[in-house]
Amino acid sequence: MKLKFILAVSAAVFSASTMSALAAEKVKVEYWSNSLSPKYDATMKELTTKFNASQNDVEAVWVDVGWDAFQQKVITAVASGNVPGLVNLPKPWMDQFAQSKMIQPITKQVAGFKNVYTTGALQDATYVGDKQIYGMPWYQVTGVLFYNKDLFAKAGIKEEPKTFGDLLKVATQIKLKTGVSGFAPKLDEDTSGWFLYEGLDVVKNNKAVFNSPAHVKYIEQFKAAYAAGAFPKDVFKMQFEDRIAAYGAQKLAMFTDGAHAIKRTKTDSPKVYDGTGVAGFPIAGGKTPLGGFLFMWSVPTGAKNVDAAVKLGKYLTSDDAQLVFAKASSTFPSTNKSLDDAYFQAGAKSADPVEKGTAVAATHIKASRTLTVTGLPDDVSMNKKLNEAIQEAITGRKPVKAALDEAAAFWNEKFATVKK
Repeated sequence: MKLKFILAVSAAVFSASTMSALAAEKVKVEYWSNSLSPKYDATMKELTTKFNASQNDVEAVWVDVGWDAFQQKVITAVASGNVPGLVNLPKPWMDQFAQSKMIQPITKQVAGFKNVYTTGALQDATYVGDKQIYGMPWYQVTGVLFYNKDLFAKAGIKEEPKTFGDLLKVATQIKLKTGVSGFAPKLDEDTSGWFLYEGLDVVKNNKAVFNSPAHVKYIEQFKAAYAAGAFPKDVFKMQFEDRIAAYGAQKLAMFTDGAHAIKRTKTDSPKVYDGTGVAGFPIAGGKTPLGGFLFMWSVPTGAKNVDAAVKLGKYLTSDDAQLVFAKASSTFPSTNKSLDDAYFQAGAKSADPVEKGTAVAATHIKASRTLTVTGLPDDVSMNKKLNEAIQEAITGRKPVKAALDEAAAFWNEKFATVKK
């Protein structure tokens, strides 16, 4: 009996020691989110706990880093060789980090599950420089078109605009028939996105190409609409709050933003809210709606266990996990199945603008891309110059071709300073 007792105790001790050793051998994967704390602490802790409970060999450790410090923290980590397993990057930062080799391609690692993501999100996660995938798509937003049904009726408009050309015509007709500005395009910053929306290149082979005849013709459409009063005179200064306020005061017939942007109108101008129609923003030559912006999970260069990091990224970007975060944050997931969930689609036939806007956005976002130009040698001054040129062209202060030529020359001077 004594021998059996000793053997039993020894077995128990051995088993406990073995389990302890196995637990100690778990691969820890630290992952850095971007400005989610403290608002989403509960959600991120829930996701982390669920992942860890499902794993025998990997343990996730969540760390949140503020927006302003994020890029430098990643750069410092890569330089020191002490990097996390995953970093949460918006599309423009992903491109910059892929270009500077701060993150590594994961094309092979995600090959088996990449098709769960939407076409647009997967394209965003692919760096155009080498056609490799550098991220696992996570949450995103896109724009829908809100319009005043009463002003549409007064202007004799019976259908929602199907193309951008239609939208400009509708905006002009509304101004002529009602005296109200039809539309306020976002022209206060990063106007290069409008070219991408139209499917026109901005840069090609490290050279600005936005002064071609096609680009000139495109901006001429904006110029004609502005001259006809279709846009508010102060459109170049209008930001989110200004567009919402103008729409609520019935000084603007249409605007585009995220599906929940109209909530402000429900509070401030309930009558306008009740008379609001919702449509997908027209698809142009770029084959994408306007207003898309994607965040993803990328693996920094120097990560010690890429497979473990991708396993965590696969979980965080799975249908179920994306739904959890999307519901908590009023954003949209980036997998096809999660976007078809009843949570997003229930309002497809609703008369409520927020409910219908959510369903419309969830459908259109499958093709949504982040429309931004990255990898510029001096993006602040270059974008500022292009914005100014487009403003001068649209307002007629300079001929469109001359304004775009001047901005393109400025960009090419900047490109010429880059060592090849």
